[in-house]
Amino acid sequence: MSYQRRPRKKAMAEINVVPYIDVMLVLLVIFVITAPLLTQGVQVELPQAASEPIDSEVQEPLVVTVDLNGNYYLNVGEAVKSPIDHQALVNKVAAILRLKPETPVMVRGDKDVNYGKVVTAMALLQRAGAPSVGLITEAPELISQ
Repeated sequence: MSYQRRPRKKAMAEINVVPYIDVMLVLLVIFVITAPLLTQGVQVELPQAASEPIDSEVQEPLVVTVDLNGNYYLNVGEAVKSPIDHQALVNKVAAILRLKPETPVMVRGDKDVNYGKVVTAMALLQRAGAPSVGLITEAPELISQ
């Protein structure tokens, strides 16, 4: 009996990166498709005022938007682009603040809306239990001379 020696296969030290590229491309496509969906809300023209930005370490604020027609919108739930009535606004905000009492509460009002509508929104938020209410503005455009 003679034993023949078979040539040993050399160990392959290369990494096949093709599967990793495929996964990265799929993730890229998912992020490109979902990114525009994350920025949803009601279109309002914010008043311009010099103010300090909100601390980014604080959790996402609860935002009530008052549009030009005086309708109220809440940035929570499935229907963020649907107007909400006074009682539903108070109930939802109160429920959220019971679960997370440290949630900041903000009001986004269109610059041309009746001031009374913004004050009413702030009163409704205080009735819901918000300890303080902030106002959202845009930074003023600097006039170059």
